[in-house]
Amino acid sequence: MRLGNMYGAEATFAGVPPADLDDPASFAGASAVIVGAPFDGGTSHRPGCRFGPLAIRTTDYLPHDGKRPSLALGVDPLVALGVVDVGDVEMPSGDTELSLSRLEEAVARIAAGGAVPIVLGGDHTIALPDVTGVARHVGWGKVSVVHFDAHADTADLQFGSLVGHGTPMRRLIESGAARGDRFLQIGLRGYWPDPDTLDWMAGQGMRSYEMTELVARGLDTCLTEAFAIATDQCDAVFLSVDVDVVDPGSAPATGTPEPGGLSPRQLLDAVRRVGMELPVAGVDIVELSPPFDHADVTAYLGNRIALEAMSGIAWRKARDAGQSVRHPLDPLLER
Repeated sequence: MRLGNMYGAEATFAGVPPADLDDPASFAGASAVIVGAPFDGGTSHRPGCRFGPLAIRTTDYLPHDGKRPSLALGVDPLVALGVVDVGDVEMPSGDTELSLSRLEEAVARIAAGGAVPIVLGGDHTIALPDVTGVARHVGWGKVSVVHFDAHADTADLQFGSLVGHGTPMRRLIESGAARGDRFLQIGLRGYWPDPDTLDWMAGQGMRSYEMTELVARGLDTCLTEAFAIATDQCDAVFLSVDVDVVDPGSAPATGTPEPGGLSPRQLLDAVRRVGMELPVAGVDIVELSPPFDHADVTAYLGNRIALEAMSGIAWRKARDAGQSVRHPLDPLLER
């Protein structure tokens, strides 16, 4: 049975057709499926990202008509990918185990159906079931992770618990769902994690591009290097985007704001590149907490992150099918 939005009026992403996970025929023709994960039970500071899925779906000044042609790429990702929205996974507050198991099953079902799950969070705890669900389809240890975040999320414990938004990347590596040496983190900064956690990360072979390195070497150079690692001995890539990778001056609506991050333009370009250049098998967008937003600026960004990821995926699919495609730099080259 389809569940619409848990926290707010029922709506689909940009007006795409609704579908039902219990009715495989309703999403059989889709290459990408939107699913909401309204969970903030793993939050350690400011809550509220259970309202993130609704904000990402609906914060837009354009018609809610299921169409979004990309000016940069010349594709309409919602149309080209046949995108549908299966609504929110029912994730009862206070029952973390049940919530995460339901989400993992939903993601695995979408992936097994041949579509890319686009998961709208929710706090970053959901990366554990998201990547695991994709790995159940692609293969254990065959999914690399490209992770945009201010924080590594590799703690062993959070308030004495193994599960929380500060621990999912560690749990994924420990479980074998994702390889530590194919885990690429982009945008880390600030004053966490501690030395012991950094030592653990180094022992797993994780590669973290801190903001100081991105500034010194350039974001594009670092992305090119990261992409080469991500596609080595892995069949697919999971893209996980925490909105706090962006400077809180441009993305205030997040639970753990850390000054000094990427600009929205940098992130959108990077996410587009991931979709265009890598075999993306899953996406999540997390940590958007609308109660802390100002003028919906973070919600607008979350909506566009989803669109840029899907636009890149649609462009790559068209190119691989031998269709004529344009590159974002084509207009400049024509001058």
